[in-house]
Amino acid sequence: MPKPGPREIVIKNVVVAINPVDWKIQDHGRYLSTYPFILGEDAAGVVEEVGSEVTRFKKGQRVIAHCPGLMTRNPANSAFQLYSLAIEDLTAELADSVSFQEGAVLPLALSTASAGLFQNDTLGLPLPSPEGSQPRDETILVWGGASSVGSVAIQLAVASGLSVVTTASPRNHDFVRSCGAHTILDYKSPTVVEDIIGVLRTAKFVGVFDSIAEPESFEAIAKLVNTLGANIKISSVLPYDKPTETFAPKYVVAFSIIQEPNRNVGEGIWKNFVPQALKNGKLMPKPEPYGVGRGLQDIQHALDVQKSGVSAKKVIIEL
Repeated sequence: MPKPGPREIVIKNVVVAINPVDWKIQDHGRYLSTYPFILGEDAAGVVEEVGSEVTRFKKGQRVIAHCPGLMTRNPANSAFQLYSLAIEDLTAELADSVSFQEGAVLPLALSTASAGLFQNDTLGLPLPSPEGSQPRDETILVWGGASSVGSVAIQLAVASGLSVVTTASPRNHDFVRSCGAHTILDYKSPTVVEDIIGVLRTAKFVGVFDSIAEPESFEAIAKLVNTLGANIKISSVLPYDKPTETFAPKYVVAFSIIQEPNRNVGEGIWKNFVPQALKNGKLMPKPEPYGVGRGLQDIQHALDVQKSGVSAKKVIIEL
Protein backbone atom coordinates (compact mmCIF):
# COMPACT_ATOMS: atom_id res chain seq x y z
CA MET A 1 0.00 0.00 0.00
CA PRO A 2 1.41 3.45 -0.90
CA LYS A 3 2.14 6.11 1.72
CA PRO A 4 0.45 9.47 1.20
CA GLY A 5 2.32 12.73 0.86
CA PRO A 6 1.06 15.84 2.70
CA ARG A 7 -1.87 16.53 0.30
CA GLU A 8 -2.49 12.96 -0.80
CA ILE A 9 -5.07 10.30 0.07
CA VAL A 10 -4.81 6.53 -0.10
CA ILE A 11 -8.06 5.08 -1.42
CA LYS A 12 -9.02 1.42 -1.17
CA ASN A 13 -10.75 1.05 -4.51
CA VAL A 14 -14.16 -0.61 -4.67
CA VAL A 15 -15.04 0.22 -8.29
CA VAL A 16 -12.99 1.61 -11.18
CA ALA A 17 -14.25 2.83 -14.56
CA ILE A 18 -12.85 2.63 -18.07
CA ASN A 19 -12.30 5.60 -20.38
CA PRO A 20 -11.32 5.63 -24.07
CA VAL A 21 -7.98 7.20 -23.17
CA ASP A 22 -7.05 4.00 -21.31
CA TRP A 23 -7.17 1.66 -24.30
CA LYS A 24 -5.81 4.32 -26.63
CA ILE A 25 -2.68 4.61 -24.49
CA GLN A 26 -2.41 0.84 -24.34
CA ASP A 27 -2.72 0.59 -28.12
CA HIS A 28 -0.58 3.54 -29.16
CA GLY A 29 1.70 4.39 -26.23
CA ARG A 30 0.66 8.04 -26.16
CA TYR A 31 1.61 10.26 -23.20
CA LEU A 32 4.00 7.74 -21.62
CA SER A 33 7.78 7.50 -21.85
CA THR A 34 8.56 4.91 -19.15
CA TYR A 35 7.23 1.39 -18.63
CA PRO A 36 5.72 -0.57 -17.01
CA PHE A 37 2.85 1.74 -16.13
CA ILE A 38 -0.58 1.42 -14.50
CA LEU A 39 -3.51 3.12 -16.20
CA GLY A 40 -6.91 4.26 -14.93
CA GLU A 41 -8.35 7.62 -13.91
CA ASP A 42 -11.76 6.89 -12.36
CA ALA A 43 -11.98 5.40 -8.87
CA ALA A 44 -14.63 5.05 -6.18
CA GLY A 45 -13.78 3.62 -2.80
CA VAL A 46 -12.99 4.21 0.86
CA VAL A 47 -10.31 6.44 2.35
CA GLU A 48 -7.62 4.26 3.91
CA GLU A 49 -5.11 6.93 4.96
CA VAL A 50 -4.67 10.69 4.57
CA GLY A 51 -1.62 12.94 4.37
CA SER A 52 -0.62 15.39 7.08
CA GLU A 53 -2.12 18.45 5.33
CA VAL A 54 -5.39 16.88 4.17
CA THR A 55 -8.34 18.62 5.84
CA ARG A 56 -11.47 17.44 4.00
CA PHE A 57 -11.19 13.67 4.34
CA LYS A 58 -10.71 11.00 6.98
CA LYS A 59 -10.23 7.25 7.14
CA GLY A 60 -13.36 5.29 6.31
CA GLN A 61 -15.01 8.01 4.22
CA ARG A 62 -16.67 7.08 0.91
CA VAL A 63 -15.14 9.05 -1.97
CA ILE A 64 -14.68 9.33 -5.71
CA ALA A 65 -11.40 10.49 -7.21
CA HIS A 66 -9.92 11.52 -10.51
CA CYS A 67 -6.61 9.66 -10.24
CA PRO A 68 -3.75 11.81 -11.60
CA GLY A 69 -1.31 9.16 -12.83
CA LEU A 70 -1.16 10.63 -16.34
CA MET A 71 -0.28 14.02 -14.86
CA THR A 72 2.32 12.87 -12.34
CA ARG A 73 3.62 9.93 -14.43
CA ASN A 74 3.60 8.00 -11.15
CA PRO A 75 1.76 4.66 -11.49
CA ALA A 76 0.86 4.81 -7.78
CA ASN A 77 -1.50 7.66 -8.73
CA SER A 78 -3.50 5.55 -11.18
CA ALA A 79 -6.78 3.71 -10.63
CA PHE A 80 -6.37 0.15 -11.90
CA GLN A 81 -5.07 -1.31 -8.64
CA LEU A 82 -6.41 -2.16 -5.19
CA TYR A 83 -5.06 1.00 -3.52
CA SER A 84 -4.65 4.31 -5.33
CA LEU A 85 -2.73 7.38 -4.24
CA ALA A 86 -5.13 10.25 -4.98
CA ILE A 87 -4.80 13.98 -4.37
CA GLU A 88 -7.16 16.04 -2.25
CA ASP A 89 -7.86 18.55 -5.02
CA LEU A 90 -9.38 15.86 -7.28
CA THR A 91 -11.32 13.92 -4.64
CA ALA A 92 -14.89 14.40 -3.40
CA GLU A 93 -17.09 12.83 -0.75
CA LEU A 94 -19.56 10.35 -2.21
CA ALA A 95 -23.11 10.82 -0.97
CA ASP A 96 -24.59 7.84 0.85
CA SER A 97 -27.41 7.80 -1.69
CA VAL A 98 -24.95 7.15 -4.53
CA SER A 99 -23.44 3.69 -4.97
CA PHE A 100 -19.76 3.12 -5.68
CA GLN A 101 -20.77 1.80 -9.09
CA GLU A 102 -22.62 5.00 -9.88
CA GLY A 103 -19.96 7.29 -8.45
CA ALA A 104 -17.17 5.70 -10.48
CA VAL A 105 -18.64 6.97 -13.76
CA LEU A 106 -17.98 10.62 -12.91
CA PRO A 107 -14.39 11.67 -12.09
CA LEU A 108 -12.55 12.10 -15.41
CA ALA A 109 -15.72 13.35 -17.09
CA LEU A 110 -16.14 15.96 -14.35
CA SER A 111 -12.62 17.32 -14.73
CA THR A 112 -12.71 17.28 -18.53
CA ALA A 113 -16.11 18.95 -18.82
CA SER A 114 -15.12 21.55 -16.22
CA ALA A 115 -11.95 22.40 -18.13
CA GLY A 116 -13.95 22.82 -21.31
CA LEU A 117 -16.69 24.96 -19.79
CA PHE A 118 -15.27 27.10 -17.01
CA GLN A 119 -11.65 28.02 -17.65
CA ASN A 120 -11.05 31.53 -18.94
CA ASP A 121 -9.15 30.13 -21.92
CA THR A 122 -12.07 27.88 -22.93
CA LEU A 123 -15.74 28.94 -22.68
CA GLY A 124 -15.31 30.94 -19.47
CA LEU A 125 -18.77 30.12 -18.11
CA PRO A 126 -19.72 30.97 -14.51
CA LEU A 127 -19.08 28.15 -12.06
CA PRO A 128 -22.11 26.04 -11.13
CA SER A 129 -23.91 26.25 -7.81
CA PRO A 130 -24.96 23.09 -5.94
CA GLU A 131 -28.23 24.87 -5.15
CA GLY A 132 -28.75 25.76 -8.81
CA SER A 133 -27.99 29.11 -10.43
CA GLN A 134 -30.43 31.75 -11.61
CA PRO A 135 -31.31 31.17 -15.28
CA ARG A 136 -29.14 33.17 -17.65
CA ASP A 137 -30.22 34.26 -21.10
CA GLU A 138 -27.38 32.27 -22.65
CA THR A 139 -27.14 29.03 -24.62
CA ILE A 140 -24.30 26.63 -25.39
CA LEU A 141 -24.02 23.69 -27.74
CA VAL A 142 -22.68 20.42 -26.34
CA TRP A 143 -21.83 18.13 -29.24
CA GLY A 144 -22.23 14.51 -28.16
CA GLY A 145 -24.49 14.77 -25.16
CA ALA A 146 -24.82 11.01 -24.62
CA SER A 147 -21.09 10.53 -24.07
CA SER A 148 -19.68 10.33 -20.56
CA VAL A 149 -18.14 13.79 -20.80
CA GLY A 150 -21.10 15.22 -22.69
CA SER A 151 -23.70 14.10 -20.15
CA VAL A 152 -21.71 15.70 -17.33
CA ALA A 153 -21.12 18.86 -19.37
CA ILE A 154 -24.87 19.26 -19.85
CA GLN A 155 -25.49 18.98 -16.11
CA LEU A 156 -22.72 21.43 -15.22
CA ALA A 157 -23.91 23.99 -17.76
CA VAL A 158 -27.50 23.74 -16.52
CA ALA A 159 -26.27 24.14 -12.93
CA SER A 160 -24.58 27.33 -14.11
CA GLY A 161 -27.91 28.67 -15.35
CA LEU A 162 -27.45 28.12 -19.09
CA SER A 163 -29.69 26.48 -21.66
CA VAL A 164 -28.11 23.56 -23.51
CA VAL A 165 -28.57 22.46 -27.09
CA THR A 166 -27.05 19.04 -27.72
CA THR A 167 -26.71 16.29 -30.30
CA ALA A 168 -27.47 12.61 -29.79
CA SER A 169 -28.87 9.65 -31.66
CA PRO A 170 -32.66 9.32 -31.37
CA ARG A 171 -32.39 6.35 -29.00
CA ASN A 172 -30.50 8.57 -26.54
CA HIS A 173 -32.77 11.63 -26.68
CA ASP A 174 -34.55 10.73 -23.45
CA PHE A 175 -31.20 10.18 -21.75
CA VAL A 176 -29.75 13.59 -22.63
CA ARG A 177 -33.09 15.21 -21.80
CA SER A 178 -32.81 13.68 -18.32
CA CYS A 179 -29.42 15.39 -17.99
CA GLY A 180 -31.09 18.76 -18.56
CA ALA A 181 -30.69 19.43 -22.28
CA HIS A 182 -33.22 21.94 -23.59
CA THR A 183 -33.05 21.11 -27.30
CA ILE A 184 -31.84 17.80 -28.77
CA LEU A 185 -30.94 17.14 -32.39
CA ASP A 186 -29.95 13.99 -34.25
CA TYR A 187 -26.27 14.25 -35.15
CA LYS A 188 -26.79 11.74 -37.99
CA SER A 189 -29.41 13.87 -39.71
CA PRO A 190 -28.23 15.33 -43.04
CA THR A 191 -29.69 18.66 -41.93
CA VAL A 192 -28.26 18.70 -38.40
CA VAL A 193 -26.10 21.78 -39.01
CA GLU A 194 -29.01 23.73 -40.49
CA ASP A 195 -31.25 22.54 -37.65
CA ILE A 196 -28.78 23.73 -35.00
CA ILE A 197 -28.34 27.07 -36.75
CA GLY A 198 -32.11 27.50 -36.78
CA VAL A 199 -32.22 27.02 -33.01
CA LEU A 200 -29.21 29.16 -32.19
CA ARG A 201 -30.08 32.13 -34.42
CA THR A 202 -32.68 33.25 -31.90
CA ALA A 203 -30.57 32.52 -28.81
CA LYS A 204 -27.71 34.28 -27.09
CA PHE A 205 -25.18 31.71 -28.23
CA VAL A 206 -21.99 31.77 -26.14
CA GLY A 207 -19.99 28.70 -27.12
CA VAL A 208 -19.52 25.09 -28.19
CA PHE A 209 -18.10 22.18 -26.24
CA ASP A 210 -17.24 19.24 -28.48
CA SER A 211 -17.20 16.13 -26.30
CA ILE A 212 -16.61 13.84 -29.31
CA ALA A 213 -13.85 15.67 -31.22
CA GLU A 214 -13.86 13.52 -34.33
CA PRO A 215 -13.56 14.74 -37.94
CA GLU A 216 -17.33 14.68 -38.41
CA SER A 217 -18.04 16.80 -35.32
CA PHE A 218 -15.27 19.28 -36.13
CA GLU A 219 -16.61 19.65 -39.69
CA ALA A 220 -20.17 20.23 -38.53
CA ILE A 221 -19.18 22.73 -35.84
CA ALA A 222 -16.96 24.63 -38.28
CA LYS A 223 -19.90 24.99 -40.68
CA LEU A 224 -22.29 26.31 -38.07
CA VAL A 225 -19.71 28.69 -36.57
CA ASN A 226 -18.84 30.09 -40.00
CA THR A 227 -22.53 30.60 -40.72
CA LEU A 228 -23.39 32.22 -37.40
CA GLY A 229 -20.29 34.41 -37.46
CA ALA A 230 -19.21 36.34 -34.38
CA ASN A 231 -16.37 35.22 -32.12
CA ILE A 232 -17.80 32.00 -30.77
CA LYS A 233 -15.68 30.17 -28.23
CA ILE A 234 -15.08 26.49 -28.93
CA SER A 235 -13.46 23.84 -26.74
CA SER A 236 -12.90 20.17 -27.51
CA VAL A 237 -11.70 17.02 -25.78
CA LEU A 238 -9.10 16.31 -28.49
CA PRO A 239 -6.93 18.66 -30.58
CA TYR A 240 -7.99 19.79 -34.04
CA ASP A 241 -5.15 19.31 -36.50
CA LYS A 242 -6.28 21.83 -39.13
CA PRO A 243 -6.91 25.09 -37.23
CA THR A 244 -7.66 28.27 -39.15
CA GLU A 245 -8.12 31.90 -38.17
CA THR A 246 -11.87 31.37 -37.97
CA PHE A 247 -11.94 27.86 -36.49
CA ALA A 248 -9.45 26.83 -33.82
CA PRO A 249 -11.07 24.80 -31.02
CA LYS A 250 -9.30 24.96 -27.68
CA TYR A 251 -8.09 21.49 -26.70
CA VAL A 252 -8.75 20.88 -23.01
CA VAL A 253 -6.64 18.91 -20.57
CA ALA A 254 -8.58 17.64 -17.56
CA PHE A 255 -5.79 18.21 -15.00
CA SER A 256 -5.49 21.90 -15.91
CA ILE A 257 -8.36 22.69 -13.53
CA ILE A 258 -6.01 22.23 -10.55
CA GLN A 259 -3.13 24.16 -12.09
CA GLU A 260 -2.60 27.90 -12.30
CA PRO A 261 -4.34 29.98 -13.48
CA ASN A 262 -7.34 27.62 -13.24
CA ARG A 263 -7.21 26.41 -9.65
CA ASN A 264 -10.46 28.22 -8.92
CA VAL A 265 -12.17 25.84 -11.33
CA GLY A 266 -10.87 22.71 -9.62
CA GLU A 267 -11.87 24.02 -6.21
CA GLY A 268 -15.22 25.26 -7.47
CA ILE A 269 -16.08 21.84 -8.87
CA TRP A 270 -14.45 19.18 -6.67
CA LYS A 271 -14.71 20.97 -3.32
CA ASN A 272 -17.67 23.33 -3.59
CA PHE A 273 -20.01 21.68 -6.10
CA VAL A 274 -19.72 17.90 -6.33
CA PRO A 275 -20.31 16.77 -2.71
CA GLN A 276 -23.48 18.80 -2.15
CA ALA A 277 -24.76 18.42 -5.71
CA LEU A 278 -24.58 14.63 -5.44
CA LYS A 279 -26.56 14.80 -2.22
CA ASN A 280 -29.34 17.00 -3.55
CA GLY A 281 -29.50 15.61 -7.08
CA LYS A 282 -28.18 18.65 -8.96
CA LEU A 283 -25.43 16.31 -10.17
CA MET A 284 -26.57 12.85 -11.23
CA PRO A 285 -24.16 9.95 -11.82
CA LYS A 286 -24.62 9.62 -15.55
CA PRO A 287 -24.27 7.69 -17.78
CA GLU A 288 -25.35 4.52 -16.02
CA PRO A 289 -22.61 2.08 -14.99
CA TYR A 290 -22.14 -1.00 -17.15
CA GLY A 291 -20.44 -3.73 -15.14
CA VAL A 292 -18.47 -6.21 -17.24
CA GLY A 293 -16.45 -8.10 -14.64
CA ARG A 294 -15.01 -8.32 -11.16
CA GLY A 295 -11.40 -8.02 -10.07
CA LEU A 296 -8.23 -6.65 -11.64
CA GLN A 297 -8.01 -9.72 -13.86
CA ASP A 298 -11.02 -8.39 -15.82
CA ILE A 299 -9.53 -4.97 -16.59
CA GLN A 300 -8.34 -6.08 -20.04
CA HIS A 301 -11.79 -7.42 -20.89
CA ALA A 302 -13.29 -4.10 -19.79
CA LEU A 303 -10.85 -2.17 -21.99
CA ASP A 304 -11.84 -4.35 -24.94
CA VAL A 305 -15.56 -3.80 -24.28
CA GLN A 306 -15.09 -0.03 -24.13
CA LYS A 307 -13.03 -0.09 -27.32
CA SER A 308 -15.74 -2.05 -29.14
CA GLY A 309 -18.14 0.83 -28.52
CA VAL A 310 -20.71 1.66 -25.85
CA SER A 311 -23.33 4.41 -25.87
CA ALA A 312 -24.93 6.18 -22.91
CA LYS A 313 -23.14 3.78 -20.55
CA LYS A 314 -19.85 3.74 -18.64
CA VAL A 315 -17.88 0.49 -18.42
CA ILE A 316 -16.92 -0.36 -14.82
CA ILE A 317 -15.17 -3.14 -12.91
CA GLU A 318 -15.89 -4.04 -9.28
CA LEU A 319 -12.77 -4.97 -7.33
